[in-house]
Amino acid sequence: MIEELHRRNFAATTIRTYLHGVEHFSRYFHRRPDQLGPEHIRKYQAALFTQFKFSPNTVILRLASLRFFYIHVLKRGWSIAETPYPKKMRHLPGILSQEEVAQLIEAADTPFHRILLMTLYATGARRAEAARLKVSDIDSQRMVVHIREGKGGKDRDVMLSPKLLEELRVYWRSLRRKPRSGFSPATAGTRQVTLSPPRSYGLPARSPLNAPASITGTSTRTP
Repeated sequence: MIEELHRRNFAATTIRTYLHGVEHFSRYFHRRPDQLGPEHIRKYQAALFTQFKFSPNTVILRLASLRFFYIHVLKRGWSIAETPYPKKMRHLPGILSQEEVAQLIEAADTPFHRILLMTLYATGARRAEAARLKVSDIDSQRMVVHIREGKGGKDRDVMLSPKLLEELRVYWRSLRRKPRSGFSPATAGTRQVTLSPPRSYGLPARSPLNAPASITGTSTRTP
């Protein structure tokens, strides 16, 4: 299965999700997955809702992993009519006000935390995308930030605000020793940054900026 996933150039996160889905299916029946059939899949799908209380979106991912396994690995048929995908649940995201965003940024523990929060907020980059940012990705001539290997392995450019550019320059000039990688002054070349939950800053728990993040890169050019 791993070979078939790599042949189709699936993302690493998708590979992990699909493998976990097939493993969970197998462990649920205490049997090898190639020994399980449509009736087991039907019972498993029902259990995902009734027993495990998974959301429809999670169930869809589990079914997608099984569908891939049965079609591309076992070379068996797959009936969409017998294994219908549940309706997706769509929720509007919680959006912080400008005052809340400013409060969150100013409450950062270090200058690096602060510039990281500003970069995430101003560019809209995902955590994994921010982790791959390099100084050379900051194009001050065109006023864009190059986001490399985003979702689906696609690159894109996002607007660079003058405020963020100035803050990046101030932060860069403040570093006594310019790092060889990205914005982080870590000696090992990669610095893992854990952001505290927003409640510690007196902000609502809906903040999207409460996940671990890191920034790495290979350039020391001033943005």
